[in-house]
Amino acid sequence: MKSSGLIREINPEALNLALRGYFNLKSQGLLKREGILTLIDFDKPSDSERLYVIDVDNGTVLHSSLVAHGRGSGDVVATRFSNIPGSNESSLGFYLTDMTYLGRNGYSLVLKGLDPGINDNAEMRSIVIHGAEYVSQEYIRRNGRLGRSQGCPALSFDNCQQVIDMIKEGTCLFIYHNAKDYASRSGVLNPATALRVVDQERPS
Repeated sequence: MKSSGLIREINPEALNLALRGYFNLKSQGLLKREGILTLIDFDKPSDSERLYVIDVDNGTVLHSSLVAHGRGSGDVVATRFSNIPGSNESSLGFYLTDMTYLGRNGYSLVLKGLDPGINDNAEMRSIVIHGAEYVSQEYIRRNGRLGRSQGCPALSFDNCQQVIDMIKEGTCLFIYHNAKDYASRSGVLNPATALRVVDQERPS
């Protein structure tokens, strides 16, 4: 699905934060593949499409789809988020997509959390993009919502490989929720603050 019209359907605050972080990461040379930005809006309920793959240069949505949140984060709508292993909650913030692999959930994509204290345990928690049988319109019809993951942003098996191949190997992914303190805590949105924290933590 490719549409410039879908851009207007994205929450403006979510899109503005996503773009701000994207350009901060780009200016630091941290993106291996520029021009692609994935936004997941967890303010939206799980029975609606809330993952958007955006062509930043052309201002178009290349793909939109369903995506599951962690079972610890809530029922139809995600309301709780954590960086703690074992919480089964989704983590907010900015990620860098990494390598693909074949695991127990099939074709999967490693995510590296870039926000210290918010999602930097993603690799330790095995937070990846993968396909799941509980992500489908049929599941919604039977249950009134998507199924939920152990914290991973899980996709439908029907489009999982397509999405992973679009965004793998060094693009920016942002998971949004209108959490009141997220924007002020994000090291990606506030790189100067993040660098000061790193400097303070370095041994003298």
